[in-house]
Amino acid sequence: MAEPVFSAWFRCAGGCDFRAALTDVVYSCPRCGGLLEVEHDRAALAGRSADEWKALFDGRFKLGRWPYGSGVWGKKEWVYPQLADENVVSMFEGGSPLLRIDRYARELGLDDVWLKECGVTHTGSFKDLGMTVLVSAVKEMRARGGTVRAVACASTGDTSAALSAYCAAAGIPSVVLLPRGKISTAQLVQPISNGALVLELDTDFDGCMAVVRQLAETKDIYLANSMNSLRIEGQKTASIEIAQQLGWTSPDWIVIPGGNLGNASAVGKGFQLLKQLGLVERLPRLVVAQAENANPLWRATTGAHVRPTPSVEVEPVTARRTLASAIQIGAPVSAKRALRALEALDGIVEQATEQELADAAARADRAGMFTCPHTGVALAALEKLAARGVVKKGERVVVISTAHGLKFSDFKVGYHEGTLAGVTPALRNPGVKLPASLGAVQDAIAARFGRG
Repeated sequence: MAEPVFSAWFRCAGGCDFRAALTDVVYSCPRCGGLLEVEHDRAALAGRSADEWKALFDGRFKLGRWPYGSGVWGKKEWVYPQLADENVVSMFEGGSPLLRIDRYARELGLDDVWLKECGVTHTGSFKDLGMTVLVSAVKEMRARGGTVRAVACASTGDTSAALSAYCAAAGIPSVVLLPRGKISTAQLVQPISNGALVLELDTDFDGCMAVVRQLAETKDIYLANSMNSLRIEGQKTASIEIAQQLGWTSPDWIVIPGGNLGNASAVGKGFQLLKQLGLVERLPRLVVAQAENANPLWRATTGAHVRPTPSVEVEPVTARRTLASAIQIGAPVSAKRALRALEALDGIVEQATEQELADAAARADRAGMFTCPHTGVALAALEKLAARGVVKKGERVVVISTAHGLKFSDFKVGYHEGTLAGVTPALRNPGVKLPASLGAVQDAIAARFGRG
């Protein structure tokens, strides 16, 4: 029997019959203005059985010849099947740990909570999963004679780090637009170190996004934000990995922080493909968690007591400053995509205050994690849902951690020093300054743990 020929293309997500090649420089439907999605030849994918796909993916996972040991490119047939292997730009992304956090779960009255550490990757965030696909696609375009001379993004930090690193590896110029004074030093220095043209604009993320969309109206500057659906294809592999790491089963719940909302869409897309091709028996429920200071999706659904469906209008808001700076976004470009994912996965939206997200991150850290503030938003949402009995004991929960906590050391230090604005740290644990004597040390140990 002949091997199936796998292929993918852009199509209009709004229902038009518009279709384009993945090498075309296009981000939205020219007929209705809706965002595009990458569509796969599902019939060809179904030509392999679920067991055959599982065996193939398991055999490649973090192993195998380059580039198939990558967590993304090990699923190449489900991502960008026509891409030439020599044009793959990979940093061995994906394959991140899935950690069972029992001590934290017990504090919530739960017993089966896992943390998917997507920040354990090359630039320290889940953005690597999508950027490897996008930059590889640009390399493919240039190899075919395309005129893309630079790749540009608006960013609150993590996207710029991923873009600059992958472009540097490929020898492709990158341009990043950042909101001045609104990202951490650790995030700012990454694109600078990788040689990107770093432009700090006197605006917020939404303002940067407006400028970069205008910039990308010419075909020679390629847009790297998540409205570009190539990013979603890489990010959806996190869902596939989660199922794979759980023995090809779905959890009961997936909880993910949401800003521009592309990643929420990617989670839904990955699990729907897994179920359609028979690799999992059911879909998980999806929780999108937003910071209260940047919560347009929550306002449009939970706050308005409306069930999340694609017909809901997500009105832009002016995002207020939040410790979860990467999701300080008031006009998410992937709102419709996220609403489709929420509808398909029977999802809900929750929000977290600054106090709630900071304490939730600290609570998880005391159970052995080291969580970024955005993961704190997801954890706080889980805590609230568990307290209300929405998430129940006996249900398996996977929280997606989007970035490494080391990228947000100022947040950690500020919490334990008690200097975060608007936060009274319930789990503060400052260092104890003592004279260099055995007695002083013994007294400090006794004060914390009691006398032996």
